[in-house]
Amino acid sequence: MSALHPGAPVLAIEGARATLTLSRPGEHNRIDPADVAVMRAHLAAAASSPGVRVLVITGAGRRTFCSGYTLEAIVAHLHDGTFEAMLDELERCPLPTIAALNGSVYGGGCDLAMCCDWRIGVAGTRMFVPASRIGLAYYPGGLRRFATRLGPAAAKKVFLTSMPLPAEEMLRIGYLQDLVAPRELAATVDRYVQALEAADADAVASMKRSIDRLAGGDFGERAAREDYERTLRSGELRRRLAALRGGQAGN
Repeated sequence: MSALHPGAPVLAIEGARATLTLSRPGEHNRIDPADVAVMRAHLAAAASSPGVRVLVITGAGRRTFCSGYTLEAIVAHLHDGTFEAMLDELERCPLPTIAALNGSVYGGGCDLAMCCDWRIGVAGTRMFVPASRIGLAYYPGGLRRFATRLGPAAAKKVFLTSMPLPAEEMLRIGYLQDLVAPRELAATVDRYVQALEAADADAVASMKRSIDRLAGGDFGERAAREDYERTLRSGELRRRLAALRGGQAGN
């Protein structure tokens, strides 16, 4: 990949964790059109890096996780599907994904976080999708994600009313899986990462695929059954069971 442009998202890999950081804190971590190709390259790099078990997406600073595309970018790229394609790729990422919401989230940034498997937010923040206020019907992928994951009533409140939702309501409707004090965000993400590191990567990946297909109405029971039976036959299962039995015997 060529040299990054100013403010481009940054990928850092440390052990089992890949962290993609949106890097315009002074501009609410907005996403420029040029950032999309960088983010797609980062997603591919994280997924293909040996030993990486989880992808964390966060924003720089403490005010905003992401404000999505700028209004100018929306107008200029109204018929450009590259942003949507990048979000779909994130949704299909084989790695477990965590959105560490270091601040409030707006517009397309709300869907960026929704593409992740889990969203961890901090107290005092909010989400706001202004599509109806500016006369824009949201793109289909985003509507699908919100409707299938939060339910139609919550999705309609987000999109039709464009009312800002406080962090407590984000948690209530299921947009957030955890709501913590700002000082606890890093430790909460660490607990998820440590749990995923302790789990078997193959079992995690296969169950993620099956759950996503089930949630999308495209559940393939045969494929899920094959994954289940493959893990039943695996040496990893035998090794882990032996370790558990050994631990119980030691107690």
